[in-house]
Formats: sequence, C-alpha cells, structure tokens
Amino acid sequence: MKKKIFFLSLLSYLTGRTASPALSQEARDKNFVYLHDIDPTIIISPRYSTHENFVGRVIDGYKKSTIITTKQLAHALKKVQKAFKKDGYSLVIYDAYRPHRASTDFLTWSKDIADQAKKSHYYPRVDRARVFELGYVSERSGHSRGSTVDLTLIKTGKKLHTVREIKRTLLDSFVITFLDDGTVDMGSHFDLFDRASHTENNCIEKKFLTLRRYLKNIMEKHGFKNWHAEWWHFTLQNEPYPANLDSSYFDFEVK
Repeated sequence: MKKKIFFLSLLSYLTGRTASPALSQEARDKNFVYLHDIDPTIIISPRYSTHENFVGRVIDGYKKSTIITTKQLAHALKKVQKAFKKDGYSLVIYDAYRPHRASTDFLTWSKDIADQAKKSHYYPRVDRARVFELGYVSERSGHSRGSTVDLTLIKTGKKLHTVREIKRTLLDSFVITFLDDGTVDMGSHFDLFDRASHTENNCIEKKFLTLRRYLKNIMEKHGFKNWHAEWWHFTLQNEPYPANLDSSYFDFEVK
C-alpha cells in the first residue's frame, strides 16, 4: 500500500496534477480525462448526478458528481476559461461526456406521460413525448462521444447556490419559472425545453441575446460550434470521435 501511495504521489509531482485512478480503464484507453485534472479552476455543476434536472432524479450512468471529457475537449475548455477570465467570468459546466445508457433513460422517461413533476420548470409548453422529435434530447447523443459540453458563465467572485424559482414573463407573454442558480442570467435556464432557449429568438430581451452572442463568439473563436436550439450546448469542431462512426459512442459510467 505504501508503494502505491508513493507511486501516485510521484505521478502527481511529475505531471503537475492529481492522479485519478477512479477513471475506468476503458475511459483511459480512449483518452478521456476528468476535467478537474486539466483545469481545476473551471466550476462544475453536474446536473444529471442530482435531482435538479428535467427528469427529477439521478440519471442512469451517473455515479459521481464529476465531469469527464475527451482530453481534446478539456484542453480546449482550459483555453476558453482563460479567455473568459480576462473578462471577469468563469465557465460553469453542467454536462459533458454522457453514457449512452443515459439517453436510453431519457427515452424511457419521455414515454411516462403520467409523471409531470418537472413540467413547469423544464418543459412548460412542450409535450414531453416530443422532446426527442424537437431535438432537445437525442437517442444517440453527441455527448456520448465526449466532446460536447453544456455550459454557461458565472461572474468572478460569485458562487453557485441552490436553485431559486423566479416567475418571468417572456416577450411573447408566456410565463416561465426561471431557475436561478447564481450563474449569469441568459434569459432562460439550462435545459429549458422551449424556443426561449434557442440561441437566437424573439422571446427574450436584447440584453440576454447580447450575452448569448458573447458566449457563442468566444466559444467559436476556440473551435466550438453551437447547437442553435440550446444556447448552452457546444461541440468541439475537431472532435476525436466523429459522429458518423458507431464506435464513437461510449457507455462507460461517470464515476
């Protein structure tokens, strides 16, 4: 045991970061890493390992509140973090690598129409049976390739807090329950399945569109592309596991 502890300490010294032996062998073989090993300054808030998400419980495949990514994505996010820090912000990551079994869990949830517990918070005017059809959730998610990330910003010096519910009237007169977690207000919250969450839309005030465009612009400058229906969703353009290959989708657990 002493030899093992010595080895891990030596590895930490030589690499300049804490060793993470908990990462599965498959993940290590595929060049996945814990984001905190690459940039510990990036704040994480892994929603699917908690009950604060559109399903309302921990999602299958999420065993630990941590963020796993491909090494390429982690290093790209480190560069993005440096850029945002200059402007007085930090990244907050909600999700990155997602086991395929989680998407299967989402599909099962979408068919259980009796459970509407989270409707007012996450899909107030969307039929949950249509969340896959509308593209908010996918049976074969890009997250499972490890180079897609859901993120937002928080002002330097601010901290995340327990979600607070705020009633907000959109420009189209529809009322949503905005979930404030301490991050920068982008007009709608993470995983709100609604047109108000489209990166460009006419449901939110100009100040929110300006912030979304700022986020998108910095991300694009660092090699990311945005999914138009979700302002928080970005994929590394030169991702190591291309979407057209079955072998690019993984199912090892987040732990």
